[in-house]
Amino acid sequence: MEGDNSTDTPADGTTPADSRTPANRTGNAESGISRKSVLKAALAVGPAAALLGGGTALARDKAASGRPLTPTPYCDDGDDPTPPQTEGPYFTPGSPRRSSLTGSGSGTLLTVSGYVFGLGCQVIPDVLLDFWQADAQGAYDNIGYRYRGHQYTDASGAFKLTTHVPGLYPGRTRHLHVKVQAPNRPVLTTQLYFPGEPRNNTDTIFDPALLMDVRDGGGGKQGSFDFVLNIQQGGGDPGEPPGGTWSASADYRPGDRVTYGGAEYECLQGHQATTGWEPPNVPALWRRL
Repeated sequence: MEGDNSTDTPADGTTPADSRTPANRTGNAESGISRKSVLKAALAVGPAAALLGGGTALARDKAASGRPLTPTPYCDDGDDPTPPQTEGPYFTPGSPRRSSLTGSGSGTLLTVSGYVFGLGCQVIPDVLLDFWQADAQGAYDNIGYRYRGHQYTDASGAFKLTTHVPGLYPGRTRHLHVKVQAPNRPVLTTQLYFPGEPRNNTDTIFDPALLMDVRDGGGGKQGSFDFVLNIQQGGGDPGEPPGGTWSASADYRPGDRVTYGGAEYECLQGHQATTGWEPPNVPALWRRL
């Protein structure tokens, strides 16, 4: 594949033996994404958290409450749900399976991580996420598969994309495209946006419900976003991301390391942990390693 040094499965005109591979997916789904408007836990620990984050909390915050989530795009002021975002003219089916797109070119490093939930607040494993984007100059590769790739959530419902910050092109703000599909379910087609972009105010497609939480870190930018699909789930315990060595009520000092949701974090500020201050939710307190 042109410009790609990835060792993941290449695109050769074939697709994985799964009905949810990009080549077999068309149209939009009656599903969506859940967000809250304020990162309450981060703001509670001071201005530093607000500066580091994107100003929105993640669906995992609501998962801890045990209450059903709302498929989105969703507005917390009571507005009706917004339909999924347009696919746009640059989608190409049959992308390679890979979680890193950095072999496609150069630019500012960007990682995007999060979880996929259903309406019952339970995480969903084996969800297909198919990403595509413009390169740093704002151009799409419509011949090959540069900055295109799909992956699946792991057993904890988690995903992680490593790529470069996309460039701008006329008429649009900075964004990522993604298709999300749980096993044997419809496809959600949507877009993810960056906070603080001047063109967010003029892009007619932009939806603030689709803003990622983005901060500096890891030699570039680190983004977080949780998807909530329109999938009914049964009773039982809420499916918040599995814990790890992190524990509510524990006292942590700078430099302490914990695991949470399959990732490792380093403590940045001394504090007593509490529910709602899980490491992914408060970048002022924890740095993902």
